[in-house]
Amino acid sequence: MKKILITGAAGFLGSHLSDRFINEGFKVIGMDNFITGDIKNIAHLLEHPNFHFIEHDVTEFVKIDGELDYILHFASPASPIDYLKIPIQTLKVGSLGTHNLLGLAKAKQARILIASTSEVYGDPLVHPQTEDYYGNVNTIGPRGVYDEAKRFQESITMAYHRFHGLETRIVRIFNTYGPRMRLNDGRVIPAFMGQALRGEDLTVFGDGLQTRSFCYVDDQVEGIFRLLFSDYSYPVNIGNPHEITIKDFAEEIIKLTGTNQKLVYKDLPVDDPMQRQPDISLAKKLLDWEPKTHRAEGMKITFNYFKGLSKEELYKSEHKDFTKHIKI
Repeated sequence: MKKILITGAAGFLGSHLSDRFINEGFKVIGMDNFITGDIKNIAHLLEHPNFHFIEHDVTEFVKIDGELDYILHFASPASPIDYLKIPIQTLKVGSLGTHNLLGLAKAKQARILIASTSEVYGDPLVHPQTEDYYGNVNTIGPRGVYDEAKRFQESITMAYHRFHGLETRIVRIFNTYGPRMRLNDGRVIPAFMGQALRGEDLTVFGDGLQTRSFCYVDDQVEGIFRLLFSDYSYPVNIGNPHEITIKDFAEEIIKLTGTNQKLVYKDLPVDDPMQRQPDISLAKKLLDWEPKTHRAEGMKITFNYFKGLSKEELYKSEHKDFTKHIKI
């Protein structure tokens, strides 16, 4: 039985990846320190004989006993509300955390896949974004703590690949959604759905003409799974190329939820990208992968998940208390 370590296992994507690898017959070691993850996301796995959970911060030395075949590094804040509140920890998990896990992969002779992001492209001057585009990123802006953490993460991963011959994979993840997203984490889909369920007007930043491309979580997990077992070491975009403006998307949410809210416009945050659309030609060619879930279908599943949350969860503040989990 192959063994895989998944960091950020109690997070949105990490928990779905844990499910997938359990179902594929792997022994899964989940690791998380619950800065942004939630134990309820993996509660159904805690008694599974092939799942073992370790509460640990990967910015500290990571020790795993015995053999290890694969590592998926998904430990990182991913929403602006989170990484703007804990900027130093965000930089540390992308740098020190990645260094620790690359060292572990080298020691165990394990293949490692690093979760990067479309944010490495910044506010892109090329559209759609291809893997050979270097990006347009403000290194000293507030979003730079996340963007540069991920860009460094890619650089050190390729350094280990070239210098040590380590088997590495890099996935550039575009906007992904589905069950287990934190309702009030500031990302557009849970933000809109939370506002609709609470009967609030939907907040659109800027003029709403900025675009996003949303990939359902099952499709994202499939792309990551195929990339891990490919022979390609350079970054690969995994996302849904179907682009929509935020204004049109807000109208879709109002229609989906059957509510009657208005759109309220606020100033656009600093360095918020105006366009985001993946070119997935490389993923199609290398992995024979493209998303299968239509947005209407995926959004209905996601809305039903949020609709099933308790009133306490629905009205819980988006400002999670991080202080008990971290050392700056």
